[in-house]
Amino acid sequence: MTSLPLGVIFLSLLLVFFVQRYILFPAFFSPLASIPKAHWSAPFYRLWILSVRWNRRENKTLLALHQRLGPVIRLGPNEVSINTIDGVRTVYQGGFEKPVWYSVFDNYGVPCMFSLRKSNPHSLRKRLISRIYSKTYIQSSLSAKSQAHSIIYNRLLPILEESISSTQLPHGIDVYSLLSATAMDFISAYTFGLDGGTNLLQDKPYRDHLLEVYRARAESGFYDQELPVLTRFCRRIGIPLCPGWVDAANRELEEWCLGLLDHVTARSQPFQDSEIMEASEPQHKAVVYNALVMGLDKEEGTSLPSPNSTKQQQQDPLRRLTLASELFDHVLAGHETAGIALSYTVWRLSQNPALQTQLRAELLALSPNNMLLLQEKEMLLLPDPKALDALPLLDAILTETLRLHAPLAGPQPRDTPPKSGGCSIEGFYIPGGVRISASAYALHRDERVYADPERWDYTRWLLLPHSSSTPTGLTTTTSTDKRRVGNGEEDESIKEKRRQFWAFGSGGRMCIGSHFAMHEMKLVISAIYSNYTTHIVDDEGMDEQSDGYTCRPGKERLFLRFEKV
Repeated sequence: MTSLPLGVIFLSLLLVFFVQRYILFPAFFSPLASIPKAHWSAPFYRLWILSVRWNRRENKTLLALHQRLGPVIRLGPNEVSINTIDGVRTVYQGGFEKPVWYSVFDNYGVPCMFSLRKSNPHSLRKRLISRIYSKTYIQSSLSAKSQAHSIIYNRLLPILEESISSTQLPHGIDVYSLLSATAMDFISAYTFGLDGGTNLLQDKPYRDHLLEVYRARAESGFYDQELPVLTRFCRRIGIPLCPGWVDAANRELEEWCLGLLDHVTARSQPFQDSEIMEASEPQHKAVVYNALVMGLDKEEGTSLPSPNSTKQQQQDPLRRLTLASELFDHVLAGHETAGIALSYTVWRLSQNPALQTQLRAELLALSPNNMLLLQEKEMLLLPDPKALDALPLLDAILTETLRLHAPLAGPQPRDTPPKSGGCSIEGFYIPGGVRISASAYALHRDERVYADPERWDYTRWLLLPHSSSTPTGLTTTTSTDKRRVGNGEEDESIKEKRRQFWAFGSGGRMCIGSHFAMHEMKLVISAIYSNYTTHIVDDEGMDEQSDGYTCRPGKERLFLRFEKV
């Protein structure tokens, strides 16, 4: 009997191993085998989901799959998507770690709080700045109030006032650019102080340049996030997968932020006279910078912050880059998300003049309010932040806009914990080391929670005593007295919607700037609609919000005409 050559035996064994490891096991024996497959190839390789992400249609694709296959679906050999609020609690309130996917948000080669993968380092960093981003602190901060007053009355409203003059025919102004600039000025002032932050509202040429540079690098993360090993290898051998202009844009933005940091470092004494500055020049206090530097000092064992901390920062390159990475993330993320949300809010309001009238009545009932008294400029005041925050119609309009047009609507991946043996969601066991994600886009379109989810309907967040249909298909009330109170059934309906509302995420990793964003947006909307009506001039692309992790208007522009009330 002739024996088989060793080479044939080896190849046969190799084939058996390959079939068992890459075909039979993932298809029939993997713990994920019982989960509905997004595509027939999902158990074997990631090519299908990678093509979906590359073509920027992940959000819509996953929503359709969840509607067809249920709340848990398998996207790849080791990846799962969920669309259930109970699953969200398990994953995002259960402290699941972030995957390497988030390393693309490192800046200067240094992680920021958002990109830190492990929960413990993230918690330590968050502790340094969580107080200054709390609703209580923001609403009582003299610095936040003074900065907002200057930005709204000295920058934003004069631009809107000029746009209605006869010299500005045909009275169309790109509010996407304008509101992105407003958001940047707000967050950079809170971060670096008013005199250390940006003034993009009044410096339109630089605004256009900066936003164009940001746009150039905004959608360049695919390779680093989805194929990190291949991407690093290609860089090492001199064949980068990302275009050179993306790296150039990143370098320019990083240098820009370092300039802001070095400026505030040179002129600040964040450890001396902080309370004096709060009282005498509150608009120039660098709230976030001060808190972060003082917190880092304490982390490093300094019992009391000292003036030497500024010199220490200059002499310690890693400390400087750690500060820069963190502040860079706050400024860029804070401007983009708020700019998108504000743009969609004014777009929706511009479609409904009657709703503008109702909102204005609610806003002007405040005392003080944002109504311009041009003959008494020194008397201009901002509304009380607590009273403004409590306005139900304003809150409902913003909440519904964030539901339907969430700026960060894409999946938020996590790794299931390997040490605890994974987790169970909707009856499916998911082992440790699996990439798992949910998205605001799909959660906000769950028909079991949000009736007719593709319709923008602010009334879903209100209890209305009396309603009537409008020509636009929305529902309005004949009374301006709207309250989120009422019978138990109605209360529970709104509570259920709020439980599934995920524009800012949830758990320990939810957006730390959510209160600042809502405060800023309510101030801006109040200032605009207390004084003007808005009318659409050109809204092409607004109903085609981009599909990705960040979801921008399709054409990244919106032209509106303003009329004085």
